[in-house]
Amino acid sequence: MSTEPSSTRRDFLKSSAATTAVGVAAAEIAFPSLLRAAPNSDKLRIGFIGCGGRGTGAAAQALKADSNVELWAVGDAFAGPIENSLKAVAANVKDDKKINVAPERKFVGLDAYEKVINSGVDLVILTSPPGYRPAHLRAAVEAGKHVFTEKPMATDAPGVRSVIESVKIAKQKNLALVAGFCWRYDSAKRAVFGKMLDGSIGDVRAVYGTYLTGPVKPMPKADTRPAGMSDLEWMTRNWYNFTWLSGDGLVEQAIHTVDWILWAMKDKPPLKCTAVGGRQIPANGGNIFDHIAVAYEWEKGVRGFISQRQITGCFGENSFYALGTKGNAYISRGAYTTDLNGERNWKYEGPTPDMYQVEHDELFASIRAGKPLNDGDRMVTSTMAGIMGRMAGYTGQEVTWEMALNSKEEIAPQNLRDWNGKLEVPPLAQPGRTKFI
Repeated sequence: MSTEPSSTRRDFLKSSAATTAVGVAAAEIAFPSLLRAAPNSDKLRIGFIGCGGRGTGAAAQALKADSNVELWAVGDAFAGPIENSLKAVAANVKDDKKINVAPERKFVGLDAYEKVINSGVDLVILTSPPGYRPAHLRAAVEAGKHVFTEKPMATDAPGVRSVIESVKIAKQKNLALVAGFCWRYDSAKRAVFGKMLDGSIGDVRAVYGTYLTGPVKPMPKADTRPAGMSDLEWMTRNWYNFTWLSGDGLVEQAIHTVDWILWAMKDKPPLKCTAVGGRQIPANGGNIFDHIAVAYEWEKGVRGFISQRQITGCFGENSFYALGTKGNAYISRGAYTTDLNGERNWKYEGPTPDMYQVEHDELFASIRAGKPLNDGDRMVTSTMAGIMGRMAGYTGQEVTWEMALNSKEEIAPQNLRDWNGKLEVPPLAQPGRTKFI
């Protein structure tokens, strides 16, 4: 399934990251022993599933991360994106020897992921819409493949529980499992979160994150739907606008900011949360909110807040603020800390390699060293925290971690094997009326 983020979103994320150089420097800082390990001579074959912008970018970064790899297979729900994606990868990598995708290894359809996984690849890149991800991840780890998976990892609690099991399988099989929470691989963010976690600002008492930007992929009007197009195809082509496919803007996009909050809390799940949100701009048949604010709570009254909005023409910001007992930390036009009087006492001024490249550099270095990275536990916690916030916003109820994780609400249809059949779109949630399940 192709995932084509808008230029607005990509520019927004890139400008916030301010990343310009190659990824090796940050990898050396974080995993020097892995990068200095003698690589083996085995060629690693890569397959990627979901030929949109993120999948295309990830494939190129994977090919740049290791000297002895090749792109072996690709898959997408639709035929259209595949050739354009391969051309973009080739233009980016500029090494024909690393691209070896024969026509018979270009797979199309809802079962394309299975065909890529079974084509002889060693590592798969999962970048289809999130509603499909739990099934794709389970198939990959059961087949013994290393995985790079984009965020979020699921769109409902049953999906998260499936991912938890997949993480266990990956650990048992000693498989690499790296998550697309890319800020965890950004040098400046690693440094400032290090300050938060090493006691430099004292005990963290409250954090606040923003994700205020434009919509990723606005929903087209219903009268633009081609005659005869099935419900599933229409939804998949407009995946961002349906909760079961994207998880909502909070879970699909602002999950990066949720991940910041969890990072500051040492990846300990919140006890509970409340939220307010809704829809200002007509949904045109979709069913996601376009704004939501969540208040999380931990032990000893520690709080975390996020404000998310994706509406055109509004103020934009992607920042993070942490308040400690000895000082504060900020991600806003840089990464820095202050004392309690607001006087800056530290600022990150080190290298800023491309975090997207770093995550692949470290992934492949770990495989070569025989010490595969596994981001599974924290990626599950951040994903579930985002879904928990959506649950609170949609229902208007206080939601505890146990309630959220054990929820029986299964919004993603199961065992989708073909495009036929009718899928009902649940109505836009109404807080106070929509029930928690």
